[in-house]
Amino acid sequence: MKIEIRGVRILIGALDQQAQAALVEDLRQVAAVAPFFQPETRRGGKLSVRMTSAGSVGWVSDRRGYRYDPRHPGGGEWPAIPTRLLDLWVEHARSEVLPDTCLVNYYGEDARMGLHQDRDEADLTQPVLSVSLGDYALFRIGNVERGGPTESLWLRSGDIAILEGPARLIHHGIDKIRFGSSGLLSRGGRINCTLRVAGISPSSSSATYAGG
Repeated sequence: MKIEIRGVRILIGALDQQAQAALVEDLRQVAAVAPFFQPETRRGGKLSVRMTSAGSVGWVSDRRGYRYDPRHPGGGEWPAIPTRLLDLWVEHARSEVLPDTCLVNYYGEDARMGLHQDRDEADLTQPVLSVSLGDYALFRIGNVERGGPTESLWLRSGDIAILEGPARLIHHGIDKIRFGSSGLLSRGGRINCTLRVAGISPSSSSATYAGG
């Protein structure tokens, strides 16, 4: 089922249980190469999510600020974006350009993400595709300009949200997690995979897509 809220396209139940489990296994392999870390802000505060990435660049945050970086904070290169995620992009993103980065956020019981825009990519005409895995998350959708009324809905495991067109720069965030609402992750919590075209990599892309 597809719904649209303020221009954000949401595909309810896009992935069945088997597909979700396969993606979780893919992400375990990503994390084995690029372990989850807890980002910090310029002022030294810790974000409540833990994060890793795949692709030619990854998203990092520390006292130097928020940015895409070609290397994990531990020093190694990011692993390639899993083919199953690239398949979802090809199927749903309405773009002829493959993503060159995939942000992977883990939300524990008390994690949240304040309202923000995804605007650090070089080409803001390219969509952002987000895959929810695990516990339900209360997704808040605002406006392109900061402030004003918002709308919220619960994203469940297997849902996909796509920010595109006029909604590409809409403010959005995660208010809370309904911890224990899904049995997909053995220790509970939620994983969110966000595919983007950063377009700022020193190389083309580490995404190797074989189709599917």
